[in-house]
Amino acid sequence: MLTALEAGVRFVDTAPHYGRGLSERRVGDALRTRDRVVLSTKVGRLLLPDPSIRNDDERDCFRSPMPFRPAYDYTYDGVLRSHEASLQRLGLARVNILFVHDIGRMTHGDSNATHWRQLNEGGGFKALQQLRNQGAIDAFGIGVNEIEACLVALKETPLDVVLLAGRYTLLEQEAMDELLPACSATNTSVIVGAPYNSGILASGARADRAPRYNYSAAPQAVVERVAQIERIADAHATPMAAAALQFPLAHPSVASVIPGQSGPEEVRATLSFFHHPIPRAFWEELRAEGLLRDDAPTPDRAN
Repeated sequence: MLTALEAGVRFVDTAPHYGRGLSERRVGDALRTRDRVVLSTKVGRLLLPDPSIRNDDERDCFRSPMPFRPAYDYTYDGVLRSHEASLQRLGLARVNILFVHDIGRMTHGDSNATHWRQLNEGGGFKALQQLRNQGAIDAFGIGVNEIEACLVALKETPLDVVLLAGRYTLLEQEAMDELLPACSATNTSVIVGAPYNSGILASGARADRAPRYNYSAAPQAVVERVAQIERIADAHATPMAAAALQFPLAHPSVASVIPGQSGPEEVRATLSFFHHPIPRAFWEELRAEGLLRDDAPTPDRAN
């Protein structure tokens, strides 16, 4: 993170879920003496003490020795408690943005309706509006991996911002059908997470290890599509990761893109991808091959 901050990165996203509190502790330590950094964290999970955790074995996709277990709570009290607990872990007086984390059927399955009732009838959205009105935060929205949850939330309450992971990328542009027009109509900013679709758009189809897509092994159809994109990228001397990083930013509703970065080398590589010039012919060939929607904004086209 220090490498990113020193290079001028000024938006940092975290969550209680990441390492069961460990990410927030590390982020707070890095940001405590810095100004002009936009910080977002998330609500929806409370971390409850769990003395049975005594090592850093992988749990919930993270390695962490933090002795807590998550409990979903999207109610008024749950949102306020989560916000306060995040400030304590961060060691900071405020955060700029709060996202409702992982609401939707992809995470909750048949219990999804119960959690939506907590946000609406249980006052979760009311708590977020209260925090914003009081100046405790600057904005709120939802942070999810599915388009449908964003569309439902936009109908329930005015959102300042949507963090959508993995659903508007070089591989997937379905968000252009309804979500991005809806965000434009409501002046809701979009932050695109996971622009590499969990790795495959960075590692490519020819990686030494099995490529990852959407947090698991990539299906063969996805591998084949990425191989086609990779072939065109090679022909135009363009790193596929650079195209994947820059593509979402061309849409007028997209305010930022946040790829995962595990260390200084990945930070430096990301900055290089961000600045890498991409020829117009690359985007034109993707369209001609049916690998990119014809109406998708790209860096070579004016927004």
